[in-house]
Amino acid sequence: MIDRHNPDQPLLLIDVDGPLNPYAAKPHRRPEGYTTHRMRPTGWEQPYQKPLRVWLNHGHGAQLAVLPYTLVWATTWTHEANEWIGPHLGLPELPVITWPERPAAGPYWKSEPRVFWKTATIVEYAAGRPFAWIDDDITDLDREYVAAHHDGPALLHHIDPRVGLLPADFEALGAWAAALGTTEEAAR
Repeated sequence: MIDRHNPDQPLLLIDVDGPLNPYAAKPHRRPEGYTTHRMRPTGWEQPYQKPLRVWLNHGHGAQLAVLPYTLVWATTWTHEANEWIGPHLGLPELPVITWPERPAAGPYWKSEPRVFWKTATIVEYAAGRPFAWIDDDITDLDREYVAAHHDGPALLHHIDPRVGLLPADFEALGAWAAALGTTEEAAR
């Protein structure tokens, strides 16, 4: 069994929308293996709004749990991921990265290349500890930022928000952690 509190384990920083909820899939066609859930997290509380449609693959919880990582929510769902997402996946309550207030989207928001607003906080949270981060907004600019500002190994793994996590993604995460373990043991 994996010790989730082992500081020698790398962190797996998990975004919800994109990796776990393939929100960009065709709206009229739920991806295979996913179940539709209707949720009212903060921001969807008004009675006139339809509940938010979230697609989740219930098998992802077990697949994440067997990876040799300490799992952490790295999502705008923040603590609500433990209430709305984790239980559907069979995950225990996970630590959560708390985001600083971010500026409203400006005209540059998706038109000008820039480091993703989560990236600096991710690096600060990891504090030199090895980490893998799964998100649909990761770019090469984020990889460059992490390489320049993070003292430990890091894997920034982009997930296509049209399909969510795939078997190849779990394989890549497992292989990276295994290679990291070999490297760390050799360094001792």
